[in-house]
Amino acid sequence: MQLTGIHHLTAITANAPANKRFYTDTLGLRLVKKTVNQDDTSAYHLFYADGEATPGSDLTFFDWPVAPERRGTHSISRTGLRVSGEDSLNYWAARLKDLGVTAGDVGLIDGRASLEFEDPEGQRFRLVDDGGNGALHPWSRSPVPTEHQIRGLGPITISVPKKEPTDAVLTRVLNMKEERDYASPDGEGRVHVYRMGEGGAAAELHVAVQPGLGTARQGAGAVHHVAFRTPDVAAIHAWTERLGQFGIPSSGEVERYYFRSLYFREPGGNLFEIATDGPGFAVDEPLESLGERLSLPPFLEGRRAAIEAGLQPL
Repeated sequence: MQLTGIHHLTAITANAPANKRFYTDTLGLRLVKKTVNQDDTSAYHLFYADGEATPGSDLTFFDWPVAPERRGTHSISRTGLRVSGEDSLNYWAARLKDLGVTAGDVGLIDGRASLEFEDPEGQRFRLVDDGGNGALHPWSRSPVPTEHQIRGLGPITISVPKKEPTDAVLTRVLNMKEERDYASPDGEGRVHVYRMGEGGAAAELHVAVQPGLGTARQGAGAVHHVAFRTPDVAAIHAWTERLGQFGIPSSGEVERYYFRSLYFREPGGNLFEIATDGPGFAVDEPLESLGERLSLPPFLEGRRAAIEAGLQPL
């Protein structure tokens, strides 16, 4: 059994309209699904992705009126976004500077050309040259030229105070392989690189061991959870059974309509999800008009009027 890479990452915003402007106008991503948190229908759940909403490109947000994140360990601490080539990183360095975005300089991190930046609420990102691996699915209406558009997610970095408990789950339960380690760019400990499936930037989890940090508190600018890819429902059945065999508490399978999910926490306290690649976001609206209206799964459709009345316009 192998996970095949990063499926999506879900973070928290306290300002949905500003969030939409930044991720579509500044980062050039496509809003592919405008829906609500299925467990809290007062909150938007916004999905940004590439032009075809492919698994592994989804960056999603819960819209909650919360205070900013307190940074620390026991957290998903940095989100990787893949681009192709150092020319693209230089393009992004200039673009982010011109738009007043907090960003560093292009440099090598873990042997890859990289550029770190933060969104307006302080969520930490790293643009990474993935060498052009995998298909590009550009969005024709993006303000970013096709050759420089974000190709997808990965690697994702989590922070834990101890390596061993998290390592046991990653390697023995999830069948990831530790490949290497490197010094954390912020000087706080070492980062261990775990590979899923065939590996590469789209299929890596980086584990920063940082015992000197305090405990994080989630809020605006924080990451809520990271999801890993599995092909289909049969595969997620197998993962559900496997977690049970190891005695790991989980949510059980949850039908999210656009994919089927399974949630659990690793020993460092971070929330993991395993999600199926399908059926995808075009299951309830045409691919060419994704994200243009509020989408609701069938079990919420009867409450559409009340749900829409409780949401602020984007």
